[in-house]
Amino acid sequence: MFDPRPLVDIATAIGREAGALVQRMRASAVVSFDTKSTSTDVVTAADRASEQLVRTRLSELRPGEPVLGEEEGGTVVEGLTWVVDPIDGTVNYLYGIPWYSVSIAAQLDGESVAGAVFEPATGRMWTAARGYGSFLDGVPLGVSATTDLSLSLLGYGFAYRPERRQRQADTWAGMATRVRDLRRAGAASLDLCSVASGRLDAYAEHGLGRWDWAAGGLIAAEAGAVVRLPGSSPELGEDATFAAAPGIADAMYGALAECGFGKV
Repeated sequence: MFDPRPLVDIATAIGREAGALVQRMRASAVVSFDTKSTSTDVVTAADRASEQLVRTRLSELRPGEPVLGEEEGGTVVEGLTWVVDPIDGTVNYLYGIPWYSVSIAAQLDGESVAGAVFEPATGRMWTAARGYGSFLDGVPLGVSATTDLSLSLLGYGFAYRPERRQRQADTWAGMATRVRDLRRAGAASLDLCSVASGRLDAYAEHGLGRWDWAAGGLIAAEAGAVVRLPGSSPELGEDATFAAAPGIADAMYGALAECGFGKV
């Protein structure tokens, strides 16, 4: 029987090393940076250096296994693929906001089986292996027990394109009257981990890359969350990511659809 837990150990060790590099580089990395899809979609020297470190270590520890990374690309293949976000929350990193991570996941035939999300600013490590639960620094995680949509805390995100942001803003304005409150933190992997730990009751966002959700989505699911990944939520849009505590998952999903989340 396949045991994914040794892959978590590898992701954890490499994630810590990459996180330390990111921390050391911050002062120089944010002096000069580039943009990608839009002028608000930034990439720093530390993003590239972090991914290169992860790729190098994986080639040493798991030779021959392909890597899909945000900065250097790659392809998910049959068998095992490593999925890497070298800095999730680069804009936060750029501005000195300590809510960013290094996210590393192992996927088997396109589905996550092991993952680690490391917070360099705090030293916290979120981990999960499929079928073995999820943890924060070794302590088991569990989603919130809320059953009342109106008392739930919803995390969300925005796309980079201005025209899509405007449509999303209309959706979030509608949701604001249906939930306790909303939070925009700026790092999808950590938002998913927040659902896993009950710090958020739900989270939804469009346009995430596989590297954004590969580890965090597994951590949320192993903590008991209802998780829907891109391509599995037609009412919310083909590129929607959704995670929620079971007690409010159906209500949250329905409310998002009614507020036009699937039309943005």
